[in-house]
Amino acid sequence: MSADNFREELLPYFDAFARKLANNRGDWTVKGFIDVYRNIYTVSVDTKVVSKIIELMLYPIFVSFAIQNDYQMVLSGQQNHYPDVSFVAADGSKIALDLKSTYRTAPGIVNGFTLGAFTGYFRLRHSPKNATFPYGQYAKHFVLGIIYSRADSIIDERQVHQLDQLQDITSVVRDFTFVLQEKWRIASDQPGSGNTKNIGSSRNIQSLVDGNGTFAAHGEQVFDDYWMNYLTNDMARTIDSLVPYRNIKGYLAWRSRGSIPIPLSTLEVGATLTPHPTLWYDSLCNLTIQGGMQRCALPLMPRNCTPAGSV
Repeated sequence: MSADNFREELLPYFDAFARKLANNRGDWTVKGFIDVYRNIYTVSVDTKVVSKIIELMLYPIFVSFAIQNDYQMVLSGQQNHYPDVSFVAADGSKIALDLKSTYRTAPGIVNGFTLGAFTGYFRLRHSPKNATFPYGQYAKHFVLGIIYSRADSIIDERQVHQLDQLQDITSVVRDFTFVLQEKWRIASDQPGSGNTKNIGSSRNIQSLVDGNGTFAAHGEQVFDDYWMNYLTNDMARTIDSLVPYRNIKGYLAWRSRGSIPIPLSTLEVGATLTPHPTLWYDSLCNLTIQGGMQRCALPLMPRNCTPAGSV
């Protein structure tokens, strides 16, 4: 098995996901938490709680999938490390699988997934910090997205139920839809939420299912370059820079003015950048990065600049 076959191998397991998570009415099979006294406490509708329970419910299916398809399955060693699950194929290639969930906010629209950081391991791709394996070692980066609807009625989380009332308890979520796409295919050009340094996703359900996000027409290389160079207002302020772009249109204009992408894999700590005689470089030339590799978008410099720094 190899990374190229991963999606086609996992897609048939969607039926198993559905049977595990929902009854024949589409309601979530989880009704609450039970204690040793047989009291049932309602599950919170909080997205983090729902997401974690769903994740735990699906792990046994991933184990079965890995065995049947000759993958080694490696779980994230710590919370908030990337990815949730790593699969190592027989040929040694590694596939990252991150589990994400979100809820519908309107017909055909969801609140959106957060697709992981665009700083840290995403930019320092040879570093094992906060990742099971260095980001650059993964042949593919997949997202398994779980979309659900919240219950129409208000759930009273203060109420305690008895075991014989199990079927009467309202499920807090229902109507699941599954998404399996490479991360770059469903990403948007906006951060996931607020001022966080996380990549956001498309919010259109059909676009998510089809893998038709902002970067689908541009390719994975543009996705990587966009988010490696993206600056929030705070990031730009810290390095005394302007924000080079805020969306894909601005990014394409920024690149067309002559700022050229430098493949991260070609940069080593201490390597000196030499300006091309006819092209423009951004002032990454003047930035010294200590303790790792990084790329950063700063105001453009003309072709006669004399870079003094190193990366």
